[in-house]
Amino acid sequence: MSGGRTTAGPISAGSGAGNTTASLEALPPIEVDDQGSIPFPYIGRIHVAGETPPQLAKMIENQLASKSQSPQVIVRVMTDLHNSVIVSGDIHRPGRQMLTLAHEGLLDIIAMGGGATHSSEDSMVLLTRHGVTGRIPLRTLENNPDQNIPLMPGDNVQVIYLPRTYTVFGATQVTQTPFNTPILTLDEAIARIGGPTDERADANAVFLFRYESDEVAQRLGLVPKPGGTPIIYNIDFMNPTNYFLAQKFVMKDKDLIYVSNAKVNKLYKFLGLIGAVTSPAITAAYVAK
Repeated sequence: MSGGRTTAGPISAGSGAGNTTASLEALPPIEVDDQGSIPFPYIGRIHVAGETPPQLAKMIENQLASKSQSPQVIVRVMTDLHNSVIVSGDIHRPGRQMLTLAHEGLLDIIAMGGGATHSSEDSMVLLTRHGVTGRIPLRTLENNPDQNIPLMPGDNVQVIYLPRTYTVFGATQVTQTPFNTPILTLDEAIARIGGPTDERADANAVFLFRYESDEVAQRLGLVPKPGGTPIIYNIDFMNPTNYFLAQKFVMKDKDLIYVSNAKVNKLYKFLGLIGAVTSPAITAAYVAK
């Protein structure tokens, strides 16, 4: 047993081979103080730090032997706040979680807290240990069991909601839109913002900007750059086959979509202006016919 705020629940009973008046006494929880000691009835203070429950039970039995016939003692650790971690943030049941001999890891302690309140794709896990904080996406943690490191007493685990978003500019509604689904494809992303409108946008010139990994850059024949290689994809939605491609093109966090202005947009604006001036004459001429 360790010192500090550990609580032990000992149960003692006096019994003997010919004793028909044996009694069982359940003691209330006893807290271990900062010096690693506990007060025990009929004995006084006992130093218990470093002892296991069976060792402590035997120690108490030996000291009760002169006061009770064949004493038997059972010691059970009820709570050990030193052997715990704190789980906070966007989790269903934040609070203190006790560690066991199962050597719980990050995923285990999050599950014990009821799990994250948002999807794993939009959740970041922060682990603080000895003043140093590391972070890992919850989805990455789920897909890589080797990252599910065992926790240590005193660790602080925090789950943060970081929604993935993509941004749209150009000849459409300028917006920053959350994914809201585990997987979002390019066609779905464009549909959410209403798609390229005929009068404003050029469906031949839809561009997607993103930083790609070294692997993708190499497959495209490019030299990878530190921090990711900037890539611009051009999607021509006037080509029907590109709709099938867009259904397989998975969006990533912080992607940027740019929809170019329609090539005849300026002409439409000019004709609209001319029409506003000449439309009464044109209408009159038509009626005259």
